[in-house]
Amino acid sequence: MNPDSKATAGFLNQLFEFGEMIKISHTLFALPFAIGAAFLAVSLQDSNLPASGWTPFLQVVLAIAFARTSAMSFNRWADRDIDGKNPRTENRSIPAGRLTAGQVLTATVISIFGFVATCAWIGDQALLLSPIVLLVVLGYSYTKRLTWLCHAVLGIGLGLAPVGAWLVLTGDLADPLPWLLGTAVLFWSAGFDIVYSCQDVEVDKEQSLNSIPARFGIAKSLVISRSFHLVMIILMGLLYLELDRSLPVLVATFLTATLLCIGHLRIRSEYRQLKRIENALLKFNIAISFIFMLCMAAEVYL
Repeated sequence: MNPDSKATAGFLNQLFEFGEMIKISHTLFALPFAIGAAFLAVSLQDSNLPASGWTPFLQVVLAIAFARTSAMSFNRWADRDIDGKNPRTENRSIPAGRLTAGQVLTATVISIFGFVATCAWIGDQALLLSPIVLLVVLGYSYTKRLTWLCHAVLGIGLGLAPVGAWLVLTGDLADPLPWLLGTAVLFWSAGFDIVYSCQDVEVDKEQSLNSIPARFGIAKSLVISRSFHLVMIILMGLLYLELDRSLPVLVATFLTATLLCIGHLRIRSEYRQLKRIENALLKFNIAISFIFMLCMAAEVYL
């Protein structure tokens, strides 16, 4: 293999490694809620698409992609020493030496600039609010050092996605609908993050890190997770009422509640096998988010 080919192969390997590090696949349960909110905003307008066509949807996708990439890469950079002391995470890119801390921090900065540039493209209001979004999604990485409410901060970060999508499509944040949906996403994602954190409960205690499982134990944490998801279903029910008993929202609420019940029944019976459950929950989350997106698209076109 000639030097140019080796350089290209090395670059592609690092690019693939970066994609694995930031878990691009997890975007599949974060992005659809934002796109669903965009469809919901369109459904309340007189036409099937905003005057600018599909451009706002592209803006939503780019903003979410840059925000999530900056958040995930910064998290891996900020937690590199912690990850190296945790058997579950010691093989992550930086502790294992496949990427350097400098490379990951550089990617974070590039992603931040990409997010801000996208917000500038969207408009002055989005640009003005972009530092607040970055403060939440980047600041989350340090919250485990400060409070066991870190799961809620993660939820706020993900809950801002549908709110931001609504802003892109309407330019208006006075309507309660995006905030209702954003709060539902907050409780949905925070509830699953609690389950996810149960894997690290002993390591978190050893390293003096905060989480609901470390504070209350696994059994109580699973009850709290179920409570969070019950709140999510209640909020989706309120969304259904706010939209004059929309059939697509009713379908989304019923299917989401069903999947959450199945997921928590599995967690309750197999919580000692949390690693295996984690992979199953990712599929549940992807299904829930795509169900919502498709139902909101149905709100527009049916």
